[in-house]
Amino acid sequence: MQIWPAIDLLGGKCVRLQQGDYDRETVFADDPTVMAHRWRQAGTKYLHLVDLDGAKDGSQINGAAIERIVSETGLVCQVGGGVRDEATIERLLKLGLQRVIVGTRALREPDWFAQMANKYPQRLVLGIDARDGMVATHGWLETSSTSAIDLAQLIASKSNHVAAIVYTDIAKDGMLAGPNFEQLQQMQDATSIPVVCSGGVTSMEDIERLLQMNCFAAIVGRAEGWDAGRCAVPRSLPGTAAAWHGSLLRRGWRAGRAVCVHRVDHGHRGDQVDHWDRRD
Repeated sequence: MQIWPAIDLLGGKCVRLQQGDYDRETVFADDPTVMAHRWRQAGTKYLHLVDLDGAKDGSQINGAAIERIVSETGLVCQVGGGVRDEATIERLLKLGLQRVIVGTRALREPDWFAQMANKYPQRLVLGIDARDGMVATHGWLETSSTSAIDLAQLIASKSNHVAAIVYTDIAKDGMLAGPNFEQLQQMQDATSIPVVCSGGVTSMEDIERLLQMNCFAAIVGRAEGWDAGRCAVPRSLPGTAAAWHGSLLRRGWRAGRAVCVHRVDHGHRGDQVDHWDRRD
């Protein structure tokens, strides 16, 4: 299972919002590149970037920060927020981002999203943010009448080239209370598209349960006992963040599940793998 540390960008800074509320933000770093380097030093290979300004109003104010993170760290990065046309997809992929997440327009124009997924195979991710099971859009400021499951199944029926679904339960995001495992399982059962758990992943127990569910990946923003200003140093988990990250990998192997680093075909959770990384 891949672990993707999250960096949320707002006004060029690294922040976290509670339940997607723009009025409940915590600033972790004025320079998000510094935080990205901390994650790299802690041992991660992946970064999940969220452009909150883009999600809210389509602004590209965080573009320079995103470009610096990708170019300076060399990490495998994906980004979401405000991606609503092909020009933006092309611009972000040219920056070196591995995957681009599309949410709002995928809901409004599923045929367009399927067309883009077919044109850029395994490079586009369907972002589904749910409030009480219904898809939320525009930086979680609006809630649609479409259920998360219905959207996932609709997209799956139109394209076989979607890299993954990033599923976020808004009520759990930033609350340090664990994911919504029940809805996550329903999402996994709904389609063959790999599902990435986002929102509420807090502790090693959460990670172990996600491993047991064969979850494709988990996005971690805040975690139990982590110092808010230095989120690469967990206090309540043994050792440093590097040891924690390595522990996740080793546990995955001991549980009989290898840790996927690169996949050739992002098929149904575990299908068609290429390279595996065993860090014992």
